[in-house]
Amino acid sequence: MKRAKRPIAKIAKHTLLDEIRQRSFVVMFLVCVVFVFLVRGCYQGNYVVNGQALDAATIAGVVSKAAFHAVAVVTMLLSALFSMRAFRRDRDSGMQSLILSRPITRRQYVLGKAAGLWVLSAVFMLVLQAIVFLIAAVSLKITMPGYIAASLLCSLNLLFVVVAVLLLSLLMPEIVAFLFIMGIAVVGLVLDGINALSGSQIAQTMTFWAGRRAKPNLSPGEIFYYVWPKVLGMQRFASSFINGEGFQGIRSVYPLFNILLYCLILGALLLWRFGREEIV
Repeated sequence: MKRAKRPIAKIAKHTLLDEIRQRSFVVMFLVCVVFVFLVRGCYQGNYVVNGQALDAATIAGVVSKAAFHAVAVVTMLLSALFSMRAFRRDRDSGMQSLILSRPITRRQYVLGKAAGLWVLSAVFMLVLQAIVFLIAAVSLKITMPGYIAASLLCSLNLLFVVVAVLLLSLLMPEIVAFLFIMGIAVVGLVLDGINALSGSQIAQTMTFWAGRRAKPNLSPGEIFYYVWPKVLGMQRFASSFINGEGFQGIRSVYPLFNILLYCLILGALLLWRFGREEIV
């Protein structure tokens, strides 16, 4: 087992360091850090709702949640950009054929690439989220322990994006793979909006998942809603830990199981598809 993990760890390390050395990565990171620091002004403002001034805890919760979602979305976009060209760069530079000419299996190579890209994206997001956490702590003297936990949970979305884009990049042009992932997020947002308008119907359906009394059959629209990747649902579930809401029944935790299942299925398909690739 240790011998099998060593090549995966080495490839992951090489992938991570190779991306960090790229000038584009450094520029994107610095730009994101600058924009995150601009959030500091939002903590220092005075907000009034219905004639009443908001207290520091409310301001910290609202602003931090908004910053959390913004950072998570931007990081998913960047992780898709990193992943869509990962195989092509190795193939064009000859690194792919060099690595696979050694006693390293294709499975180890793919797992190493995916792990490296995921760790890179997760660390990128955690650093930005940590800056937001520190700004809130310094500006308002309020700490939110759930903020880091929310970031760790949201990293599962990054794993989904990395695995999905790596798989799609083997099946279609890279830019199409990128747009396909963006389309998944947009469709998920539309589905959430449609179902929000029919909240009572959703509530009845979710009780079915909890084993309670509900209508026996799901409509095709509801099946499509639950089967679709819950990227934004997972992000909302993660953000619920910021203000201490956390677990609120099977309805709130369902996106977690949805994304985990997709990661396993897409990961298996990625290993199978790369196994059929012709290495030049």
